[in-house]
Amino acid sequence: MNIRGTTQLAGVLGWPVHHSRSPLMHNYWLEKFAIDGAYIPLPVAPEHFAESLRCLSRLGFVGANVTVPHKGAALAVVDHLDDTARRVGAVNTITVDDSGELYGSNTDGMGFMSNIALAAPTWRPTAAPAALVGAGGAARAVVVALLDAGVPELRLINRSRERAEAVAQDLGDPRLKTIEWVEREGALSEATLMVNTTSAGLEGNEPLDLSLSALPTEALVADLSYDPLLTPLLESAKVRGNPIVDGLGMLIHQAIPGFTAWFGVEPTATAALRDLLERDLASSTVR
Repeated sequence: MNIRGTTQLAGVLGWPVHHSRSPLMHNYWLEKFAIDGAYIPLPVAPEHFAESLRCLSRLGFVGANVTVPHKGAALAVVDHLDDTARRVGAVNTITVDDSGELYGSNTDGMGFMSNIALAAPTWRPTAAPAALVGAGGAARAVVVALLDAGVPELRLINRSRERAEAVAQDLGDPRLKTIEWVEREGALSEATLMVNTTSAGLEGNEPLDLSLSALPTEALVADLSYDPLLTPLLESAKVRGNPIVDGLGMLIHQAIPGFTAWFGVEPTATAALRDLLERDLASSTVR
């Protein structure tokens, strides 16, 4: 990578941000399309986030991604919000226009649905209820996407039902049903999709405390986590014969709109890129 005075800059703001695979992914695309650009990690502590985000235009950035813990805070900093970011209550993609104004959007839900469509093309959102575990920012993005896709009922399961009810109240859709944690296993009955949006099962975390016994064996099981690619939840589902979808494809698909807006070329989710990311995950695990 040769950075010159003409190089277009983008990056990812997070705290911490060293674990992010976004620089590897975006720089792969920049090299593939021979674009004079660079994508860099930007470790920003929460108390400096608003100031740092505002400095993007002054430093010549064309845009940035926002990751944990800044997605919610970005809502109050950007100059313009798209409808999806407003409904989700979080921003993950920012574009800087020629006047220096910041446009915030949320592509997480789109990334989830695109990943599902590619990995499980026969799944139909309108066919039957879906179940989702979690009530954080990632959950909200997937909830909005599933409701927009036409799921007839979405069962929202969370340890704290109050948090789940807050999501349901904010979105105001009667198809969204909150489920008590003690009733979580029964909520999987008749579902054709079960999604884990929590950090349970991530490297170093306890597995998700949820039996799949009531879930139909033809139901799709998805996990937003990709480190490891095969979480304990997905392992259990695979043993039962359920089709599974890991979270790496979502990471790739959610990045496409930002790259397109910043650099003027629309990349695709190729097997070569996934192989690159899988190798990087494997080498990180080995270390």
